[in-house]
This record gives sequence, structure tokens and C-alpha cells, in this order.
Amino acid sequence: MKKTIIHATDYSKNTVAALKFAQLLSSKLGAHLKVIHVFDYPTIINTKVLEPVPRIEANAYKHHNSKLLKFCKQHLADDLDLRKISTEAIEDKSVVNGIISLATELDAAMIITGIKGVNFIKEFIMGNTTKHLIEKSSCPVLAIPAEASHKQLETIVYASDFLEEDIYAIEKLVEIALPFDGVIKVVHITTEEEYDGITQMEWFKEALKQKIKYKKIEFEVIFSEDIFDSLRIYLGDVNADLVVMMEREKDGFKDKIIHRDLVKRMESYGMIPLMSFNKKNYELINF
Repeated sequence: MKKTIIHATDYSKNTVAALKFAQLLSSKLGAHLKVIHVFDYPTIINTKVLEPVPRIEANAYKHHNSKLLKFCKQHLADDLDLRKISTEAIEDKSVVNGIISLATELDAAMIITGIKGVNFIKEFIMGNTTKHLIEKSSCPVLAIPAEASHKQLETIVYASDFLEEDIYAIEKLVEIALPFDGVIKVVHITTEEEYDGITQMEWFKEALKQKIKYKKIEFEVIFSEDIFDSLRIYLGDVNADLVVMMEREKDGFKDKIIHRDLVKRMESYGMIPLMSFNKKNYELINF
């Protein structure tokens, strides 16, 4: 069965970059792109107008399917290939549940969402839709800031804890990097007091070598007391096109760096797409 990438849109300008990124990625990976919008009847219906339920349903689906196709034609133009891209309006009171239900039904390889630019990191950490998608999704969630360009993925940064699930995630990332001939930079940021990061890295490299033959993987350990700032600087230094993390319930890389009082310090690299795997679902991931 051909793999499917889902892009969920609300038709806003904040999701245009995500749509274009989704088209590029699906094309490179040989996947079918399904562009969807999740709606609830009250969002489009004048409550003073009383119509039979079947008619309301028909009008709602017709309205959103038409709007989805128009949105794709407007922003993809010559890149729109209806043999490889389809649209679908979904009725659900919960946007998250609507997306997850379809992703599960289609065994989707990835969910791609758009997110507001300067508030990207804030919304990723504290926001509703993206955060809940990551918590519930059995496939990776890729959040694309409004200002991101849909360019080649030459440099992918994976923020690692050097754990087993990181190996599995990197194995999946290779499938994304390969058609772009991209480099995967595995970086671990830790404090001097935490443990011997260099020794841990050597163990991880050997374990990774047993499963992955991709040659464009590089490793680095950075010792710092300020993990936020060190990651920000590193992403700029390597000109990262994509940053990837593993969502863990506790004690993970993101737990070390994600604190609400430090959100403002992360906004400076909010133009970089951010992909998140979920540890509790990582064995289900299937590109």
C-alpha cells in the first residue's frame, strides 16, 4: 500500500508554508498527500437558519471540499497533481480527534501542520492542537512555521539522548534524508556533571552502526549549562533545515529544555520546521 502524508489546514496564511512543504516532502518520498480540514457544523452555519440535518451535512461537506480544492489550487499552482494529492473535509467536534482518526485509518506516515511564525516554539510547547497531536499520534508530527521555506532538507538535526528509541527514530529519519541526500547531525547537549557524554556517544554510534548504513550521519556532544541557548546557537551554526526531537514523558531532552519561562529565548529560531516522534508510539512508526 502506498504511504500517505496528511496535511491538516485551516485555510489560513499560517498553513501555506506547511502545504508547500507537505507537497515537496510527499513528492520526494513517493507518498500520497491528503490535504484535510476538520470542521464542526456550528462553525459555518447561521444558527437562525433551520434546515433538515441531511441538507446541512451535504452543504457543509460541499462547502469545505470546494474550499480545500481552491486552497490547494491557489497555493500549489503547477505543483498540484490530483493523481498524487487529494482533499477531504472531515466533520468532528475535535480537530485533533478528526486528524488522528484519519491518520489511524490510513496508517499515515506523517502528519504535517502549520503554525504561527514568531510564536512557533511557544505554540509547540504550550499550544493545543500540535501538542495534543504529538501526544496521541502513532506517526511523527511535523510542525511548519509560517515563515519557513519549502527548500531542500540538506541538514537535519536530531536532538538525542543516546537511547534506544533514538536509534529507531534516526532509522526513520534516514528515509527522509535519503532522497534529499541530506546530512543527519545527531547532537546531545548535556552538563559536565551529568555523565560522560563522550563515552555514551561512542556506545550510541556503535549501536546505530548495527542498524543503519547511511553514511551521512554525524555526531556531536555539547557541554553546556544553558541547553536552550546552546541548541539555538547550534541550529544557526549548522544552518539546520529541520530539527527533530523525541517526545518523552520524563527525563528526556525536551524535558530539560522546555520550560515556560524560557520560551521567549527559543523564538529566535522559530522559522525552523520541528518534527516530533512520540516514545510511547515509536515502534508503530512506519514510513
